[in-house]
Amino acid sequence: MRIGELSRRTGVSQRLLRYYEEQNLLTPHRLTSGYRVYEPADELRVAHIRSLLAAGLSTETIAEVLPCMGVDGERLIASICPELVDELLVERARIADSIRSLQEAQSALDAIITAKPAASSTAAQAPAESRSTSLAG
Repeated sequence: MRIGELSRRTGVSQRLLRYYEEQNLLTPHRLTSGYRVYEPADELRVAHIRSLLAAGLSTETIAEVLPCMGVDGERLIASICPELVDELLVERARIADSIRSLQEAQSALDAIITAKPAASSTAAQAPAESRSTSLAG
């Protein structure tokens, strides 16, 4: 199948499919005319790439781990290469660290949003407001 058909079947844009090829995630055959020709299995491969991207893996990491992934029906499993599980655990730890950092940032922002002005802060603002009013008049 050509790129347009793979795009329609997977819901992934042609531009993104070409990007996957640049990242060595897809390897279509080329006709003498230069057209890309994909195998029916590439449709499932695109779904797997999308799943791994949704899991937070970079395309570089996906290019490394995808050849080692097994398939159980349409579901990916980490069973072929023993080192794969270790690499996925490292990626999981990286994602967990990112989540913790984002949660800390969210807590800090929540504290700023819910903070009430101190009494002295409110008093300091009042003279400034009256000064601007007297200057305008």
